Amino acid sequence: MLDQIIDARAASLGNGFSVRRILPYRLRRMLGPFIFMDHAGPVNIMPDRVADMDVLPHPHIGLSTVSYLFDGQVTHRDSLGVQQVIRPGEVNWMTAGSGIAHSERFEDPAMLAGGKLEMIQTWVALPEADEERAPTFENYQPDILPVFTDKGIWMRLIAGDAFGLTNTVKTHSPLFYAHVVLEAGTRFGLPRGHAERGAYVAKGSVEVNGHRYGVGQLLVFTPGIDPVLVAHETCTLMLLGGEPLGERFIWWNFVSSRRDRIEQAKADWEAGRIALPPNDNAEFIPLPHDNSRPAGAPHTPPPPPLS
Repeated sequence: MLDQIIDARAASLGNGFSVRRILPYRLRRMLGPFIFMDHAGPVNIMPDRVADMDVLPHPHIGLSTVSYLFDGQVTHRDSLGVQQVIRPGEVNWMTAGSGIAHSERFEDPAMLAGGKLEMIQTWVALPEADEERAPTFENYQPDILPVFTDKGIWMRLIAGDAFGLTNTVKTHSPLFYAHVVLEAGTRFGLPRGHAERGAYVAKGSVEVNGHRYGVGQLLVFTPGIDPVLVAHETCTLMLLGGEPLGERFIWWNFVSSRRDRIEQAKADWEAGRIALPPNDNAEFIPLPHDNSRPAGAPHTPPPPPLS
């Protein structure tokens, strides 16, 4: 019933800011089209260190970033000229396509000092036909996202289709992504009709077949099996998956079906061919280089920033 249990690993984003890194994992690079998943927070830092949290302008290709907040806020700026304050319950879907740069700034010191920042960020790989599409950014407000409630159950559909629900969030391949809160003792299943399905435990714990799983664990289920998840206590789950897209390469913030496209993106960023956000262009993250690696040694890409 369970194909894999992926335990989140601590990943440093620099300046003392670490997150739980769920995907990619060495034994599981993707779940459906999802190729990256981070869980950040709750964050609690001193006001004089807020600037250390900022994620400076950096590039992406070949993917969509999906930012979803449980609490707090972050300001997004990108090379399309978009400036968007991201708040809890919204879906912020940035499709990088042929190339985009963006930043994420934490501009409310009181929020961070009070431990009021917690977010999930995923990357969704694009089908080959869409990898070079023009970049876009869309903000979807909570009131257009369907919510399902029943005894002990609250669920918001973030994107795709699940349990007969759909919404207007524009995706590029079949997938589902949902935020679910269960009260203790509640039984819940996974949406049918998707080749690959998983449940990430963001808060609390659940039982599957008598085994208990807790915060920071991604449960990947066997295709064709309909598991029952039982809330051991009040818990928050992120359900995700969909149709696989085939092999993808990932290096830093770049995703592609072609290795040579990754190399081109690296060269483009170094040469300044990916524009910076017009309203946040005084600094940026340079392309990482691993000078400590001996010639011919296997290359491990540097960790991506939060998005």
